[in-house]
Amino acid sequence: MSTAIDGLKPELVWKYFAEISKIPRGSKNEKQISNYIVQTAKSLGLEAKQDKFLNVVVRKPASAGRENAPSVCLQGHLDMVCEKNKDTVHDFEKDGIELVRKGNFLSANGTTLGADNGIAVATNLAIMEDKSLVHGPLEFLFTIDEETGLTGANNLRQGFLQSNTLMNLDSEEEGALYVGCSGGRNTVGTWKVTLKAAPADAAAFVLHVKGLRGGHSGLEIDKGRGNSLKILNRVLIALEKVDARLSTIEGGNKSNAIPREAEAVVYIPRRNAKKAKTIVEQCNGVMKTELATAEPDLAVTIEEGASLKRGKIMKRNQQEALTKTIAALPHGVIKMSADIAGLVETSTNVAIIRTEKSRIVVTTSQRSSVASEIDEILQSVAAVFSLGGAKVEQAEGYPGWKPNLGSPILKVAKATYQSLYGKQPEVKAIHAGLECGIIGEKFPSMDMVSFGPTLEGVHSPDEKIHIDTVEKFWNFLLGILKNVN
Repeated sequence: MSTAIDGLKPELVWKYFAEISKIPRGSKNEKQISNYIVQTAKSLGLEAKQDKFLNVVVRKPASAGRENAPSVCLQGHLDMVCEKNKDTVHDFEKDGIELVRKGNFLSANGTTLGADNGIAVATNLAIMEDKSLVHGPLEFLFTIDEETGLTGANNLRQGFLQSNTLMNLDSEEEGALYVGCSGGRNTVGTWKVTLKAAPADAAAFVLHVKGLRGGHSGLEIDKGRGNSLKILNRVLIALEKVDARLSTIEGGNKSNAIPREAEAVVYIPRRNAKKAKTIVEQCNGVMKTELATAEPDLAVTIEEGASLKRGKIMKRNQQEALTKTIAALPHGVIKMSADIAGLVETSTNVAIIRTEKSRIVVTTSQRSSVASEIDEILQSVAAVFSLGGAKVEQAEGYPGWKPNLGSPILKVAKATYQSLYGKQPEVKAIHAGLECGIIGEKFPSMDMVSFGPTLEGVHSPDEKIHIDTVEKFWNFLLGILKNVN
């Protein structure tokens, strides 16, 4: 019976990828895959250690003649993002992933593929098994819950690893070497609100902001994309001219995503309804012009909420405090890197707004690859919330990984890639979180680099891996292991 991986190279990598694709391994559901790693290691005669959080480290002795080479750790995470199309029947708690091959792409049938970071897991398993390879002492680190909390990396303990060199296999662009990433934290502002009945002469209207592209709040923050919360807030301020009173406001879903949609329910005196619609149409025209290239599908609309029950509105001073605060909150790139061209060094994202029973909550996220700069932008955002009368909370985040262009493993990797493929790899940093930031904080002497094959559409059912880049990635990784001295 033919399968999606028939004939693919390297055979061992794809064999293991197919095997782990049968194992449900969503974030916080890694016990089965963690135990599988331990069992596989023991069946291969290798030392394996599993901590209470389900992180696993496996050790493989050096090949003959390479016993004196430094120990190298190869690292990837066990969990995957679980997303599916609405019409796909799939239970991520118990169903495996159905692999689909089309030309040079391997994807899944209506779900995420899990190549992020299953390809690293499969690669490590293949190296664990293959006795023909040339390498020094190896460690294989498998962490849990990278996608929803970085829990595994955060709970690594001193002594769990023996290596001082680590290759993270969680990047998604073949031919690129990543040497830095941003750290991140969230700042949340909360207002207690006092509600009162909407005036009898006012009608309910619903404002919508739709059609934005959204995107990752790190990777796409420099693309000039619209933020639905900032746009909606501009409309609310414009509608103050017609005495629009805010009832509810909602928008955004995740702190690490640029919000795509937002809506608010407002009450406007009936005599001002026509003028209100004109103001919204004008706002729509202005903002579509401002964002014509980045957001061609933006739509700002207003519609009468005739079906809504008579609601309540915020006090005027509370509404003004909220809208002025959102207007003052910074959003977007704060600083570009002076060391790596095109790299965003520091940014902030106005991410989520929610109306609850007696309060309104606004969540923002801050990122930087420089610890002191993330402290500064956290301070700035907190100050804006505080001046606006909000209660401020700042959650624990994750550390950044500051680029070290003099890294010894980077030097070996660059020389290896040049030797194999006749060109220099791109050296990059990413304005998003990698486990390297946490690992580097816990093991300060660790020299690190991150790379991988090419993936597209990760975290969505469109996820796919470029099959031809896997063999290049494999040969590159094995070449580095040969050259580490």
